[in-house]
Amino acid sequence: MSCDAIAFSAMLWFASSSAAPVTMAVPALSAPASVAGEPLFADIMRRAGGLKLQAETYRKSLAADPVAPAAPLAGAEAFGAEIAELSALDMKGHLTLKERGAVDDLKCILRGIAQDLPEKLAAIKAARTIKDQDLALRDMVYLLNDNVEVITAPPTPAA
Repeated sequence: MSCDAIAFSAMLWFASSSAAPVTMAVPALSAPASVAGEPLFADIMRRAGGLKLQAETYRKSLAADPVAPAAPLAGAEAFGAEIAELSALDMKGHLTLKERGAVDDLKCILRGIAQDLPEKLAAIKAARTIKDQDLALRDMVYLLNDNVEVITAPPTPAA
């Protein structure tokens, strides 16, 4: 074989095995539409915001002595009923988004919040000291705040 033929074969072999850039058409990912203006999600935000304020008020009314026995909370039964209603609405929001075929995180977060709300309420009821009660109420405040923020956060495309 001549040197030219070997060089030509080598060139073909290198060209076929080189990492040449491959261009592919990739569909543009667009952010899902915000649901914050829809009645169901607006109701969730309104209720969560109001319950957050109520939980913060409970925290402010607690005695200063952290080892003192937990104090009864005024209107605790109504608060618990409203937390249960909010939990049901969060689950409804999850199911609504699931039915739409949503692929963003909001539907999963709403489901998680729906499951966490009764647990946080149970922790408030189970608190034996002011310190425990304050920590449980603080956790409820954070969860209720998250409930509003996840709906108002700008939607992002699925990863």
